[in-house]
Amino acid sequence: QVHLVESGGGLVQAGDSLRLSCATSGRTFRPYAVGWFRQAPGKEREFVASIGWSDGATNYADSVKGRFTISRDNAKNTVHLQMNSLKPEDTAVYYCSAHQGSIWRYWGQGTRVTVSS
Repeated sequence: QVHLVESGGGLVQAGDSLRLSCATSGRTFRPYAVGWFRQAPGKEREFVASIGWSDGATNYADSVKGRFTISRDNAKNTVHLQMNSLKPEDTAVYYCSAHQGSIWRYWGQGTRVTVSS
């Protein structure tokens, strides 16, 4: 069984930074990638960023390129999302997910990020 637990959310002002963390656990945790998604009130969940578990290749949504950085600590099975220059439109619940078996199979419970103007 794989578990993902997000942390680091909070209430900040526009222009501030936050660092989200995704702690993973599972005896045979070897995903293809780990990613971050977000869901704003009244909107669908959207992709934010991902990182390949083996090769470290990263992908970002256009809306966060240059502001967010995803990284991983394989020894600790942890993935981070450094979010800089936050905007009110970044307000959402952020979810961590593990890609395995061709789908985003495992999901955390989410951590809320609120950016005030």
